Amino acid sequence: MTMSNPLLSTAALPDFAAIKPEHVQPAMTQLLAEAQVALEQALQPETPADYDALSRVLDSATERLGAAWGAIGHLNAVADTPALREAYNAMLPAVTEFSTALGANEALFAKYKAVMAAQGQALSAPRQQVLRHAIRNFVLSGAELQGAARERYAAIQERAAELQQQFSEHVMDATDGWSHIVSTEELAGVPQDVLDATKLDDGGHKLSLHFPVYLPVMQYAENRALRETVYRAYVTRASELGGKPEWDNSAAMREIVALRQEEAQLLGYANFAEVSLAPKMAASPAEVMQFLRDLAARARPFADKDLAELRAFAAAELGLPELQAWDVAYASEKLKEARYAFSDQAVKQYFTAPKVVAGLFSIIERLFDVSIREASAPVWHDTVKFYELQRGGRAVAQFYLDLYARPGKRPGAWMDEVRSRWLKPTGEQQLPVAQLVCNFASPVGEKPALLTHDDVITLFHEFGHGLHHMLTQVNDLGVSGISGVEWDAVELPSQFMENFCWEWEVLQQLSGHVDSGEPLPRALFDKMTAAKNYQSGLQTLRQIEFSLFDMRLHAEPGREADVQQLLDEVRAEVAVLIPPAFNRFQHSFSHIFAGGYAAGYYSYKWAELLSADAWSAFEEEGVFNAATGARFLHEVLEQGGARDAMDNFKAFRGREPRIDALLRHQGMS
Repeated sequence: MTMSNPLLSTAALPDFAAIKPEHVQPAMTQLLAEAQVALEQALQPETPADYDALSRVLDSATERLGAAWGAIGHLNAVADTPALREAYNAMLPAVTEFSTALGANEALFAKYKAVMAAQGQALSAPRQQVLRHAIRNFVLSGAELQGAARERYAAIQERAAELQQQFSEHVMDATDGWSHIVSTEELAGVPQDVLDATKLDDGGHKLSLHFPVYLPVMQYAENRALRETVYRAYVTRASELGGKPEWDNSAAMREIVALRQEEAQLLGYANFAEVSLAPKMAASPAEVMQFLRDLAARARPFADKDLAELRAFAAAELGLPELQAWDVAYASEKLKEARYAFSDQAVKQYFTAPKVVAGLFSIIERLFDVSIREASAPVWHDTVKFYELQRGGRAVAQFYLDLYARPGKRPGAWMDEVRSRWLKPTGEQQLPVAQLVCNFASPVGEKPALLTHDDVITLFHEFGHGLHHMLTQVNDLGVSGISGVEWDAVELPSQFMENFCWEWEVLQQLSGHVDSGEPLPRALFDKMTAAKNYQSGLQTLRQIEFSLFDMRLHAEPGREADVQQLLDEVRAEVAVLIPPAFNRFQHSFSHIFAGGYAAGYYSYKWAELLSADAWSAFEEEGVFNAATGARFLHEVLEQGGARDAMDNFKAFRGREPRIDALLRHQGMS
């Protein structure tokens, strides 16, 4: 069995096509056992307090374990089947238990402190950073806890991992589990590509809650009752109002937050928000809330104006005197079309997936001195492509590109690491490998897939994360690529890349009409630019609402007892658009309940401030200025987590970040 189990292969890339659910348990059992042996060996008195010696024994085993589990987790997210889910969930407790025990191992903690004491100043800056982070993480992982507290900490980690997986599955199942059959007449106004994608053999249409169907229905369907039906289904997913009690996330949310709170107290913190911020740029929950409230105050007049205009337009032009939640996207799209005389649908005809991808690659090649070539590797779906980044004819990184939505694939878009750059103790250089995942509408028939401009921005965003991971020059695990980068700074390169999608010179490269091949016309681009900050006040307040809710939920112990009440309070404070009472947004807020953003959702806005300010350097010096591109490459992308993010920023920008670029970019200055 060992030889034929692809999860035990030591090849440079996982054999995604060959991994089967039955491989999971034997492979993970063996790799966990090997990692345990390596840990025991690392703790032997004869293993010296030496960085290389420790890495040779421990990193080699844990990296291999992480790579295999990463491949399984990735397949669980992009090619979910009942059998794979069962296999993943069966091993989740053992993997969680091992990583919790490793992170809280007192003897290993002592060994790291001994390495720091013996070698500290003699080590390279990245290695010193690895040790500093490791020592901090040991403390955050309960290494200083004793007896019952230690056991309770481990139990919390295991239960939390189980609940987070359950939360995520409930959202996926509730999304996959809803459908609604309608006639073509009922879909009046909905774009043709959505009609094609939802068409049934008998001529009807099957609607789903997947975003490529949900959003266009909300934006374009003239049938108000249909919009209400779809909206209700979407915003009650995985809640007590969702119709399937077994998918209700109410209890899971309460327990997840209560466990985090208990964990914080065990570690000696007042609340979980403080734990979450310990490794981040922001210093305290109070600082974050001050930042959010300050931004809310600046955005509010713009949001009030946005909403007043929308209500007036809906009443006068659309016969909607009472604007309801299911009218907002529809009325917003209609007002945008009336005001700027274009629609997302018109723009979409100019962005075919192949052309956009080729244009993105050419920008990266131009700015960062690399070339991108398609290569071959086993993949998990036949639409996935694999590429190599080369410099001077030599490979520096590789990545998978998985663009399209399909059943069994988690919604959203993300970048994940397959391998990190690492100069192994054997002297072999491991290349960084990334996965870039989106959920765009698939091509229909002979034509290429069409992307909205928002889709184009999403692709550039995820690619920014990819570049951060792939262009690193750091050779030490733990701080190479995106590893060790403060969570609230990790969005800097991704949001930075989004700015290219608003440059005329760039869009000419990215666009070509699906039928004629003509690039985007200047008149249409000018309208898009005029519309760029359309409703930016409303959108900013919406992000602040989510961020403040998240921060308060984790900074105010006991609030999980009534999550809805807290969300209502936050909305009363910062929102201008209050959703209906049945809205259960929080029940599918996977970012904070299942995705690592707990007490960290603010980091999108925080990093936007950093990225807007970084981009303003390109505005001042030229978008394709080679020197500015090289400086961004060397001071930010190549550094990974080897330096603190603020030091990277200051090295690039020559000063600390300022808020004015963010406000200006969003038309709120």
